Amino acid sequence: MTQTNIKKKSDIRLGTRGSQLALWQSNWVKSELEKTGASVELIKIKTEGDIQTGSLAQIGGQGLFTKRLQVALLNEEIDLAVHSLKDLPTEDHPQLTIAAVPPRETVADALVSNRFTSLQDLPLRAIIGTGSVRRAAQILHIRPDLEIRDIRGNVDTRLKKLDDGEYDAIILASAGLLRLGFENRISYTFPTSELVPAVGQGALGLETRKADSETISKLNSLNDPESFHRAMAERTMLRTLYAGCLSPVGALTHVRNDQLHLKGAVLSHDGKHKIECEETSGLVQSDSLGQQVAEKLISAGAAQFLQDRH
Repeated sequence: MTQTNIKKKSDIRLGTRGSQLALWQSNWVKSELEKTGASVELIKIKTEGDIQTGSLAQIGGQGLFTKRLQVALLNEEIDLAVHSLKDLPTEDHPQLTIAAVPPRETVADALVSNRFTSLQDLPLRAIIGTGSVRRAAQILHIRPDLEIRDIRGNVDTRLKKLDDGEYDAIILASAGLLRLGFENRISYTFPTSELVPAVGQGALGLETRKADSETISKLNSLNDPESFHRAMAERTMLRTLYAGCLSPVGALTHVRNDQLHLKGAVLSHDGKHKIECEETSGLVQSDSLGQQVAEKLISAGAAQFLQDRH
């Protein structure tokens, strides 16, 4: 009986998007796993978000960059998918699990401009590029005079559009710029009090099949408990709000003395209204903390701003 088609026990087939940032993230995970003695093969997979060219609002944001990877997991084409956690829908698939969240990068948003050094430095009616309704709403909350225009593409594509003069400034996650070595392009880092980050921003989610105990065991060494529970609290909050990635929702977590603090923010799309609520719990009570903050937000009237329900 030939053994050529049987995957060796030590092999992990890691599915990744082909973008520059996705490959950086997946190669980092590959390198960390190989330090433990695992053999890892990268498999590039094109997702719907890589193929579609319209705005996220037009083509639907939920799972655009993750669903094809999840299908590959379910079909056992790969054993592990590396996601930017902010792109992963909050409704978990019953056969899949987030087995690990490695140490989280900064959660802050960055203003990138070739002429201006801060949001306040921008002239009246300046053109800001972002594909995020969360960022757009919060920018309009601070500067309602600015013109928000949609922008799509990978980090390098967006930077080129800025350099070609299509925008006065664009907003990107600081984490992606830092990971790709573009820190010199950051004109201004928004304080989290000014722009509340996206759920899961700066975090990687390592997703596997629930039944694949061997891969799950290999991922234990990559999991950072603080990053994991912070991400789970944020994701539970978003799930309890029934809010998708097209809703203007932000979340901010930190851990101090084994206590997990979560602040949630919901805005109207035009940025005129903003509701914030916060709570604290023990680190491992992350799910109940996320639920509590979501319920407080709903009680404070957040539901009226969550029409984009998924």
